Amino acid sequence: MRTIDEHLRAALTLVRPLDALDLELDDALGCVLARDLTAPTALPRFDNSAMDGYAVRAADIAGASPTEPVTLTVLADLAAGTSAQPEVGPGTCARIMTGAPLPPGADAIVPVEATDRGLMSVRIDRGVEPGAYVRRVGADARRGDLVLPAGTELGPQHLAAAAAVGAAIVRVVRRPRIAVLSTGDELQAPGAPLRRGQIPDSNSYLLAAAARAAGAHAVRLPAVPDDAATLRGVLDELVAGVHGRIDAIVSSGGVSMGAYDVVKEVLAVEAGMEFVQVAMQPGKPQGLGALADGTPVFALPGNPVSAFVSFEVFVRPALRRMRGLSELGRHEVWAIAAVGWRPAPGRTQYLPVAFEPPASEPVRARGAWREPGLGSELARVRPAARGGSGSHLVASLAAAQGLAVVPTATEQVSAGDRVRVLVLD
Repeated sequence: MRTIDEHLRAALTLVRPLDALDLELDDALGCVLARDLTAPTALPRFDNSAMDGYAVRAADIAGASPTEPVTLTVLADLAAGTSAQPEVGPGTCARIMTGAPLPPGADAIVPVEATDRGLMSVRIDRGVEPGAYVRRVGADARRGDLVLPAGTELGPQHLAAAAAVGAAIVRVVRRPRIAVLSTGDELQAPGAPLRRGQIPDSNSYLLAAAARAAGAHAVRLPAVPDDAATLRGVLDELVAGVHGRIDAIVSSGGVSMGAYDVVKEVLAVEAGMEFVQVAMQPGKPQGLGALADGTPVFALPGNPVSAFVSFEVFVRPALRRMRGLSELGRHEVWAIAAVGWRPAPGRTQYLPVAFEPPASEPVRARGAWREPGLGSELARVRPAARGGSGSHLVASLAAAQGLAVVPTATEQVSAGDRVRVLVLD
């Protein structure tokens, strides 16, 4: 039986970061930067006002107070975006708005609250030091500074930084495009009439959504019946590009030891494919490899919780590598078991769990997940499913906030035990 680490290494050898392309900022959210982004100019590009007020020479208003105000002549009215450059000399000033360039001769800003808000002349009742409320050239970034390193997963704040330095287009790693399919004669589209023995296909929606949440584009295909010729035809269409460019295939079902395990039947003859047992629960049967054209294939078991856990442990890290990310796994924390349970013997268990209390989310402080109001205590977790740890409990999976990882040698998890938890988004 293969270990989890062995199977994960095998999965990661199938993939590499994809090629890069240029995208406009509007299309780059969630993409991974393929090369460093540096500042072509200083930021800010010019000295400017940090306040609405008056641009002055600090020496002109030294000692100003409410009882002894200083009156200055207002030369100009400067709004943000103006190109005007009035020369501020002795006894003069310019009314200025936040972000407007500091005019020549001025060396400080007096906030409007310290004035009588005059338009032709202004009375100032407070002195300021030179440089007060002035945003200096290069205070945010100097020319040539590294603004965003390659490998950054672009969020809103990163796109703002790119825009601020004038980068309308960024070089990013192409998102992987993943084909997702489920197999089984029993599977029908959600909402379709069901006869005895049939169930709605939830796996294809689960895995397509998981792929999208991991940053990939997902092409979800209709459920494939347990027929070798039909499955072979679907795979041939994917290789031929009928559904567009496909960077990997994720299937669910048909990988066990049953008489109708069509995925195993069709793909076992591929030289690049292997079907193995992995020492984990759920998710013991796994298929992995590549088609003749090199397209990676992740053949996951068909029970929904098994498919979800297998995706989290093997497929999601592979997709993140394809996207150019270096951190491949979920964030891990320690938590306390709120109740006890018995894991599967001889295999590492991945148990969907929910944090307590249900009405609030755990908060992270000083490196550990903690419940609000409980000081230094670790958060508690309990199984997400009331019906136990069955791999068919798909409705209960909706309550999962993490996966408790129970080592192989553990015979019993007792209430109060510390458990390692992979935190789900």
